[in-house]
Amino acid sequence: MKAKQQRLVLAGLAVLAIAGAAVLALSALKDQAAFFYAPGDVKKAGLPLGHAVRLGGMVEGGSIHKQRDGVTINFVVTDGVATVPVTFRGITPDLFREKSGVVAEGQFNPDGSFTATNLLAKHDEKYMPPEMAGKMHETKTLVQ
Repeated sequence: MKAKQQRLVLAGLAVLAIAGAAVLALSALKDQAAFFYAPGDVKKAGLPLGHAVRLGGMVEGGSIHKQRDGVTINFVVTDGVATVPVTFRGITPDLFREKSGVVAEGQFNPDGSFTATNLLAKHDEKYMPPEMAGKMHETKTLVQ
């Protein structure tokens, strides 16, 4: 076998190895991928049952209700088009409150409700942690 043929065979094997690794990685991530839905998307397309998904929108005002066990909460997520009732058992993020953004990770139930396993509270671009806001105020005072 000539040197040129050896290089072509090695290059072909390298391409096959990379393609095989990509296929394995994608098949492993397929089950872990969580798709994002807004309540209006669910209303149009139907419930994606049996899949891990993310439900995003705003927490409807007056909809947060804590259960007696102290760790389960019920609330409603809306996008202005539709609403979805959500149940979450666990500790909520500090920024979680009514009329603020939230992304809930979990699964839809056949009745149209959503059971969340994780909550991500969203904030606007103007948000600044209280500790940082205090330090910036001190810095402005020192500079002036």
